[in-house]
Amino acid sequence: MQQPPRQLELGEGNLPVFVFPTELIFYADDQSTHKQVLTLYNPYEFALKFKVLCTTPNKYVVVDAAGAVKPQCCVDIVIRHRDVRPCHYDVIDKFRLQVSEQSQRKALGRKEIIATLLPSAKEQRKEEEEKRIKEHLAESVFFEQMLSQTENRAVSSGPSLLTVFLGIVCIAALMLPTLGEVESLVPHYFHLSVNQKLVAAYVLGLITMVILRI
Repeated sequence: MQQPPRQLELGEGNLPVFVFPTELIFYADDQSTHKQVLTLYNPYEFALKFKVLCTTPNKYVVVDAAGAVKPQCCVDIVIRHRDVRPCHYDVIDKFRLQVSEQSQRKALGRKEIIATLLPSAKEQRKEEEEKRIKEHLAESVFFEQMLSQTENRAVSSGPSLLTVFLGIVCIAALMLPTLGEVESLVPHYFHLSVNQKLVAAYVLGLITMVILRI
């Protein structure tokens, strides 16, 4: 006996939409980033049709803004930024990806993707590097405070076990190979970056000061 056709029980807008990435970043000084690709995945057992909408369609070109994706397949949607000007820097635009079943008109699911135009990829990398340095400094301050508390609690007989343990860890870290060293018998995952070794050296200096004061 033939089964009746399956009916979707999901209401409008309730179907999860799987798309990657969920954020597009364009760099004015890097022409290779002016073209971005969205990948829409269809993990379901039925075909989907899709449509791409944008809050500022005059700034972008969407190749195949509407189409279909087969069950358990994916499709790439190419988006090009065509109006790269300083007045558009740091402006957040939004794309909306709507999907529906081929036999229905109502949108079963939707997903918003953020798009931003930044002036320089180099400046962005510089900001990320500065952020990493600030994180390392914050870690150093934390160790300094912890060592200061250890110093206040230390007895006159000698350094605490925690201070000695931290000192041994820092010395071991400084003795490990640096990232990029090829000729080393130590496994690659034990190689430390220069910034990590700087933090270890800084902490070791604090520990030495604590021990000398005791």
